[in-house]
Amino acid sequence: MKKIKYFVFLHLCILIFSMTEIFGKFAAITYKEEGVYSKKLYVFLFLMLFVCVFYAFCWQKIIKHFDLHTAYANRAMYLVWSQIWAAAIFSEVITPRNVLGMLIVMTGVILVSTGDADKEVS
Repeated sequence: MKKIKYFVFLHLCILIFSMTEIFGKFAAITYKEEGVYSKKLYVFLFLMLFVCVFYAFCWQKIIKHFDLHTAYANRAMYLVWSQIWAAAIFSEVITPRNVLGMLIVMTGVILVSTGDADKEVS
């Protein structure tokens, strides 16, 4: 049960980190439309930085409970979240090639994570 709790926390951290893509895209759109002097641009840049700092803190806390190869393999889920955000927020099209790539990433994450299932989480 403890291991599931840590995996959920790990994936919440990755989900939060994937929000840098959202803020980055909004910053780029704001820069293109309003220029470098827009206050919104700096708000989005600050949010990107804040999310990165928050993620770094959470990452340091969570990797204590995993083998490093397991934690890094799960970080690949960032790609999946980025695709979901792109489609949900920015109405970008997810192609069959994108879906295939996401399935390959998720399969790799599952294989690495379940290979670590017999080890004790501290």
